[in-house]
Order: sequence, then structure tokens, then C-alpha cells
Amino acid sequence: METADLSHHISRRFNEDLERVRTKVLAMGGFVEAQLAKAITSLIEGDSSLGESVAIDDLKVNGMEVSIDEECSRILATRAPAAGDLRVIVAIIKTITDLERIGDEGEKIGLIASRLATMERPENKYREIKHLGRLVSEMVHDSLDAFARMDAEGALKVARRDRLVDEEYEAIHRQCITFMMEDPRTIRRALDVMWVVRSLERIGDHAKNICEYVIYMVYGKDVRHTNLEDVERELQQAKP
Repeated sequence: METADLSHHISRRFNEDLERVRTKVLAMGGFVEAQLAKAITSLIEGDSSLGESVAIDDLKVNGMEVSIDEECSRILATRAPAAGDLRVIVAIIKTITDLERIGDEGEKIGLIASRLATMERPENKYREIKHLGRLVSEMVHDSLDAFARMDAEGALKVARRDRLVDEEYEAIHRQCITFMMEDPRTIRRALDVMWVVRSLERIGDHAKNICEYVIYMVYGKDVRHTNLEDVERELQQAKP
């Protein structure tokens, strides 16, 4: 009886540890989401100081990653999780790496936005960036929602949206090249816009990665570098 009670106690403590770490990941994700929103707003509204604040606050994102990583290392060392519990820890470690990189891309956008704020704004007020930024922001939000609910099917739907982000990125890229060819005076601004949309496209990739980790947590299947249609078929077959 004593052994059973002890195992129950260890299991309960482990679950508490796990829930605490998951909560920290979602807090980090929320902060990164807010940073991304501010970076996009600073660009669209020409707010130089807001862009600079995003770049400065990236240090907080780095600190969150280190803190969660240390917590995961402690759990691995003291709890020796197995099977599904181990998958959750591995997925968390991978997720915070992608969140930190989203923060890095947000920092780049903020710095470019602060520079673009000193230039004359285009007539469309960066409408194309606003649209792509909304698509990417929704991907990040929904990937974190899937993580919170451990919703593999929801994660797969979010991952599919990465194709749309890629298409938008390519369209803006081509548009910028056309502008530069037609009017060399637009080169500097067009290059900055290309860097911004490149960062947004990468953020979409990181959101997709988080979705893949959710599928790994739930089903124990590594679906990186796998066709999404194949993943969907396999998930259907894996259902009880």
C-alpha cells in the first residue's frame, strides 16, 4: 500500500510540474503574440518608438525560453518521465525554441518598422503587409490554442494555412521586384518590405512547427517533412 501511495504522490507532483510548465509556455506564447501585433502595428502606423520597444522586449522572450528550458531539464532529471509524458516535455522544449524564433523575427520587423517610419509611407499604407500579418498572427494564435487543448486535428488545420502564407509572401515579393524595376527610388523601401514579409513567412513556418509538435504529443508520430495529406490520412486511421 505504501508503494502505491508513493507512486500516486509522484504522479500527482509530476502532473503539477507539467501543468506549471505548460502554463509558462502559453504565457510565453501570449507575450510573443503581443510582440508580433505591436511590430506589425508599428510598421503600418509608422510608429518608430513602438517598433523599437518590440526590439528591446525581445530580451524578455529569451529569458522565458531559458526559464522553461531549465524547468524541463529539472523534470527530466528528477521525474524520469516515460512514454506520453516524455513526449509532452520534448514537444514543450521544441515549442519554446520556435516561440523564441518568432520573437526574433518580431524584433527584426520592429527594427525595420522604426526605420521605415522615417520614410514617406506608400499610398496603400502597407496594406499587403497588414493582410499577411493578420494571416500569420492568426496562425500563431491558433497553433497555441491547439497546444493548450492538445488538439491534433485543430493543429493540422492550422498547419495547412502555411501554404496560403507562402503564396501571399511570393506575391508580395514579386510585386516589390516590379516596383524596384519601374522606379529605382523605391528600392530601399521595397527591400525593407521584402525583409518584413520574409520574417512573416518564417513566423508562419514556426507556427506550423508548433502544430506538428502538438500532433507528436497526441499521437507520438513525428510528422515533420511529411505531406499534410498523408498526415491527415494517418490521423484518421489512428483514431479509435
